[in-house]
This record gives sequence, structure tokens and C-alpha cells, in this order.
Amino acid sequence: MADTDTSTGKVVRVGAPPTGGLDRFFKISERGSSLRIEIVAGITTWLTMAYILFVNPAILGFVGIPDLQSIGLPFAQVLTVTALVAGVMTILMGVVANYPFALAAGLGLNAFVAFTLVAGNGLSFPQAMGVIVVEGVIITILVLTGAREAVLNAIPMDLKRAIGIGIGAFIALIGLVNAGVVTNTGPTPLALADELTTWPIGIFVVGLALSAALVARRVKGALLIGILVSTVLAIIVNEAKDLSIWSNGIAAIPDKVVDTPDFGLVGAFSFDFFSVLGTATAIAVVLSVMLSDFFDTMGTAIGLGGEMKMLDAKGRLPGIKRVLLIDSLAAAAGGAASASSNTTYIESASGISEGGRTGLVAVVVGVLFLLAMFFSPIAGVIPPEATAPALVLVGYFMMVLVKDISWSDPGIGIPALLTIVMMPFTYSITNGVGAGFLSYVVIAVLRGRWRDVHPLLYVVAAIFAWYFVHGVV
Repeated sequence: MADTDTSTGKVVRVGAPPTGGLDRFFKISERGSSLRIEIVAGITTWLTMAYILFVNPAILGFVGIPDLQSIGLPFAQVLTVTALVAGVMTILMGVVANYPFALAAGLGLNAFVAFTLVAGNGLSFPQAMGVIVVEGVIITILVLTGAREAVLNAIPMDLKRAIGIGIGAFIALIGLVNAGVVTNTGPTPLALADELTTWPIGIFVVGLALSAALVARRVKGALLIGILVSTVLAIIVNEAKDLSIWSNGIAAIPDKVVDTPDFGLVGAFSFDFFSVLGTATAIAVVLSVMLSDFFDTMGTAIGLGGEMKMLDAKGRLPGIKRVLLIDSLAAAAGGAASASSNTTYIESASGISEGGRTGLVAVVVGVLFLLAMFFSPIAGVIPPEATAPALVLVGYFMMVLVKDISWSDPGIGIPALLTIVMMPFTYSITNGVGAGFLSYVVIAVLRGRWRDVHPLLYVVAAIFAWYFVHGVV
């Protein structure tokens, strides 16, 4: 029912239900979502990426490496700052950018800090974190000047689609590796696990079958239901086997629920790395980290935006500058808190696939990360085999974009293929993006279509050529 406001002449709806403050701020209804969906999506995203709370401390603490463990960071302290930075920056992403994108310490970047900067170059952890702070500040400046967004907008639409597809394949591979189904310990780079009849893989299979069936039946919260059921089943099995299947509190009834967070690592960074490495080497190190951070987030944002169907006709994500700004600040914040560079997570796609469309999802994820500082015993209960099915199915959701690529044109089909396969095969989004960009420019030039390439892509291709050569030498 409608009527006309005589004071303004505008048509207004009579009897329409009032719009809540959350709905207005996050535009929940406008994006076709609901409060329940946003909360479920936030919980799903957090459950899918909560593993970083334990993986990051293991990497920065050199857990399992006796020769290096003595110089590593304390597990409990790293868990605290990992949750702290992820929580604060993810909430900022939701409030400022209004996208369901979650952030946490970047895998690969944390390994670079631990194994290259500390173990390889001899930096202390404060000095290594100083490198991260510097590169985060530089990327923030690039965002504020518009340089980062300009590069993003110069990418052809089909390459943007390929980035999303490659990320989907990467996510699926991460799920299979986390489940123990795929390993790299055999005669080939990747292989099927020798033993497929173990309880952990059984939990993964049950979770995958259940989640896939629920997805096929279009059940809302399918991935979350799969994670919870798998976790409960894993706890029952592990307890029945006297905790012999999973250790360290995984898949076990926790002894305690609350633990006191330790903030001792916050602010423990230093810029002395310039004097230790020398100016030239220090600049090269900062550039190496910056390249990875710069293009990882660009690829992730486009992939997630495509999953949300939020990209415009040119493959641009509305409000991308706010997304890139928060992501850049998160890099610097991660270094300042000794949690390593924080970046937008591809696992955010799990919440998006559950229908999450607004920044409220990110706020829910951020609050759960902050709570995890106090409830770390509970967070540690979820086994990786319980979240692995969600990652595999997210890979499926993102793979459907493959039909939209112009495969009949080798000039775009070959770069798209390289973009897609290089991400999972090299375990790096940056390598996939780089291979795609570089091959696209080279093919365009060699076929005489150099005018069709945006000038910025020549700059990006040159940077990636340096990136790959620098990695070789």
C-alpha cells in the first residue's frame, strides 16, 4: 500500500516495517540478506579460518624444529596477538568497508618472517616485525594515492575471473591438505595419502558428504552444520580412543574454558633491520614482502567480490579503496603487534557462500577472534578435518566462474590457465597473479596487440618479471 507525502511529493509506503539501525548501517536488506544469515555467515567464516590461531604460533615459534625452537616466539603470546589483530582489523573492515571480508595473519608471509628474515637473514623477531611495519606503511601510502586501485582497475575482466577461479582451486587444495587426503611426501610433488582409512580422514569424508548433501539441498548454514557435526563426531571418537588420534587439546573436551591472554608481544618491533642487513638488502626485503602483500589482497578481493556477485561490468568492486586501506593498515598492525602481516583471507568465501553480504559478517568474525583470546581452550577443539570440507566446497562455489572466460581466445585463455593452475600448484596467490599478468602482456605484444594492454599492466608485468627472476637468483 502506498500514499503521497504532501510536503515532499514523494511516494511512501504505508505500514512498512521499521528498518533497524543495523539494517540501515550495513544495508543488510538492500543486499538481500538478513540478520540471521549474517550471523551464521560470520560464525562459519570464523570457524573456517580459526586454525590460524594455532598455525601462526606454530610457525613463528618454530614448533617441531628443535634447532630453531629456542629463538621462536612463545606460543601463548603469539596466539593472543594473532587473535587481537585479526579481531580489531576484521571489525574495522566490516564497519569501514561494509564487506564480509575477514583478516588474519597471512600464511606464507609469516613463514617468510620466521624462516627467511629470522632463521635465514639473522634478524631478531622485533627487527623482522619492523620490516612488516614498513611494508604495511608503504602499501597504505599507495592506497591513499590511488595507485593500488588504479592497478586493480587495469586488469582485464577475464583475468579477474581467472583469479577468483584460481583462488577457489587453492582453497580446495588447502582443504584436502588439511584433511590429510593430499600430501607432498611421496615421489610426486602432490600425491594421494598412503593411508586413507584413518579416523581423521573418516571424519573429513563424513563432513564432506554431509556438507555436500546439505548444499545440494540448499540448506542454509550447510557449511556450519557440517563443521559442527564433524567436530562433535571427532570429539566422540577421540575421547573413546583415549585421545590417541588428536593431541594438544584438538577434538577433546577442554580441561578449562577461560584462559588469561598475554599481550607481552604488542609493540615489540624495531627498525634496526636496516643496520643489520644494509640499506640495499633491506630495501629488497621490504619490496619482496610488499609485492606478495600487494597482489595477494588484490586477487583475494576480486575473487571474493565475484563470489558475492558485487563486481561491476568491468570487474571492479565498489568501495575497493576502503577494503585496500584496511588491509594495508592490517599489515602494519600485524607487524606492530608481532603477529606478522595481516591480510584479507580467502576463507571469507565460506561465509559468503552461506549468504553473508555485509560488514556485519566481518564484525561477527572480529568479535569471535577477540573472544578467542580468552577462550582459546575451546577454539582449539575444532580439528582441521572438520573445517576441510567447507574449504573444498568453497572451491566448488568459486570454480563455477570458469564458464565465463573466453577460452577460445588464446591471448586470454593461456594467461587465465596459468593464473588458475599456478596458485594451487605453487601454494601462492601472488605466483598465479604474476604468471597471468606477465603472460598476458607478453602474448599481446608478440601478437601485435600491444595497444590493447593498459599502460599500468606493462609496469605490473615488469615488476613481476623482476619478482620471478629475483626469486630464481
